[in-house]
Amino acid sequence: MKDVATFIAVVGAMSGISGIFLGWIGRARAAKQELKDDVHRDARISADMEYIKRGIDEVRLEQRAQSKRFDELSERVTRLEEYAKSAHHRIDRIEQGKSRA
Repeated sequence: MKDVATFIAVVGAMSGISGIFLGWIGRARAAKQELKDDVHRDARISADMEYIKRGIDEVRLEQRAQSKRFDELSERVTRLEEYAKSAHHRIDRIEQGKSRA
C-alpha cells in the first residue's frame, strides 16, 4: 500500500512539473507569435505610411502644375482683354471717321 501511495505521489509531482514545463513552453511560443504579429503589423503600417507620403507628393506636384497652368491662363486672359480694348478703340475711331463723312 505504501508503494501505491508513493507511486501516486511521484505521478502527481511529475504531472505538476510537466504542467509547469508545458505552460512555460506555451507561453514562450505565444510570446514569439505576438512578436511576429507586432513586427508584421508595424511593417504594414510603415508601408502604408510610405504609400500615403508618395500620394501626398504626387498631389503636391499636380497642385504646382495646376497653379502654373492657371497663371499661364490668367496671363493669356489679360493679354486678350488688352487686345479687345485696343480693338474697341480702333473700331470707335473708324466709326467716328464714318460719322463725320
